[in-house]
Amino acid sequence: MEYSHIGNLVFANAKKYGQKIALKYKDTVSKQWTGISWNDLLDRVKQVAYSLVEIGVKENDKIAIYSQNMAEIIEVDLACQALRLTAVPMYATASTSQIEYIIKDAEIELIFAGEQYQFDCAVEALHSENPLKKIVAIDPSINMKGETAAITFADFLSKGKDSEMGKKILEERLANLTSDDLCTLIYTSGTTGEPKGVMLTDANYMQAMKIHDIRLTNVNNSQSTLCFLPLSHVFERAWTYYSLHKGITVYINSNPKEVQSILKEVRPNLMCAVPRFWEKVYAGVNEKIDSFPGVLQSIARHAIAIGKKRNIDYVRNDKKVPTLLEWRYQFYNKTLFHVLRKAIGIDRGVMFPCAGSQLADEVNIFLHSVGVNIVVGYGLTETTATVSCCNPYSKGYDIESAGEPMPEVEIKLGENDEILLRGKTITQGYYNKPQANEEAFIDGWFRTGDAGRILPNGRLVIVERIKELFKTSNGKYIAPQQVENKLVVDKYIEQVAIIGDLRKFVSALIVPAYDALKEYATEQGITYSSMSELLKDKKIYAFYEERINHLLSDLAAYERVKRFTLLENPFTPNNEELTLTLKLKRKIINQHYAEVIEAMYQD
Repeated sequence: MEYSHIGNLVFANAKKYGQKIALKYKDTVSKQWTGISWNDLLDRVKQVAYSLVEIGVKENDKIAIYSQNMAEIIEVDLACQALRLTAVPMYATASTSQIEYIIKDAEIELIFAGEQYQFDCAVEALHSENPLKKIVAIDPSINMKGETAAITFADFLSKGKDSEMGKKILEERLANLTSDDLCTLIYTSGTTGEPKGVMLTDANYMQAMKIHDIRLTNVNNSQSTLCFLPLSHVFERAWTYYSLHKGITVYINSNPKEVQSILKEVRPNLMCAVPRFWEKVYAGVNEKIDSFPGVLQSIARHAIAIGKKRNIDYVRNDKKVPTLLEWRYQFYNKTLFHVLRKAIGIDRGVMFPCAGSQLADEVNIFLHSVGVNIVVGYGLTETTATVSCCNPYSKGYDIESAGEPMPEVEIKLGENDEILLRGKTITQGYYNKPQANEEAFIDGWFRTGDAGRILPNGRLVIVERIKELFKTSNGKYIAPQQVENKLVVDKYIEQVAIIGDLRKFVSALIVPAYDALKEYATEQGITYSSMSELLKDKKIYAFYEERINHLLSDLAAYERVKRFTLLENPFTPNNEELTLTLKLKRKIINQHYAEVIEAMYQD
């Protein structure tokens, strides 16, 4: 490794790569992709650092970054590392109350706001009782509304222009960088309680770089990656750091809703994503195949079966592929599968890391069958992302597992099969939370809160969040996420919350995929005046009942959904039913739908 601290990364890589493109972003006016070379990135990072010094930011201060993905926030982040400051990323969708909690907990005086929504929330926070004193508005189109404590990003940068003090302080801070520097405070999403600030040091990040270098030998500086998950999420944050570490060109997508069109423009070699992204790809492809005429549909299904036999049965198990099977696969790989991958924008794909929750087995198998090298892994904010990942070379992995432990990460199972971890990527603890820290560690091992199994070959299988496991009144344990994963792959189902704790059977709250359902209703001649009326239609209930029974047919009888309710409105972070990372807040959902749930258990 050519540098010893994240704060030195941009300095080392500017010397190494010079005019090679480090970042690319889409200009909001020209709509063209604009590149930032390593030399230019270094200059920008220095300029941000000088300006931070000039406005009075002190060593070890915590700087909030409240924005969608933008080149500017990466520049700010890297400047923070070089100046021995702590970056505190916030989700762009976070509400005023959510950012106020973080501002108070982390004692933040300065916040960088990306666009108008973030700026307006930051202004509200500014005028309430908390430490916040100044806002830097990044997007030049932001209406400042006469706020005297706010400045534009351009004005902020001008403060550090030709700053001798800034240069002097930056040199001093760079000389004093240590592995104990607190690089990042990332606040957990709070599925079971209030958010906690996870402390990640330089030592955590540098160890993450090291172990990924050992594991991911198929990644190199000739490749590109698309950054579309929020940089406030540890998965994207750590992956983007790693991509910069490797000299990979990072394309920045500022609007997650545009990812499908951006993918086709960028056609990256790499991209990290959560399972929901691939579940939607899977549902979309199957919907397209279902629309084919009979003969073409049969050919497509046959091609996928050939891909499964070759890639899952033979290549995955490191067995020699029979010649005829290889010929058939290569034909489909160069024709149908290539067209499919190109239509999505992943035809240049080398590998696609996937984590954040469990990926349904059938989606995993399908993607590998059509030649998409999906690399399933497991990680947490507290572990600087990756704990384990499947073989990145399309062989030697178990479909059910989250792969082998990363080098130098120790795993064992504790009480109730809880996954316990030890290693240099593990956080030192939560900021300002002594009791939480005491509960989070046992004899030096970090308690993940996840139940798991370790296969004979050492690979890790994730069972469920321990706090989310529930027992029916008949004494049967249910892992709700495993049931939900089997249902959300259906094109007519958008979200699912499984219910059943201390109940006599399992039920479900289901948010339909409304557009797909409307199409089905039109095809079937079902008339309705509102979505509420459509969801109460007996034919629609029977339609969903049949699909649910089919999707859950391989489960034990006590695990299957006996009754369900179709919901008119989705779960969202705005109604507190989802976290900002889009995980279900089960306690809140149970409260909000208490009457609906009780009705499902009436005899």
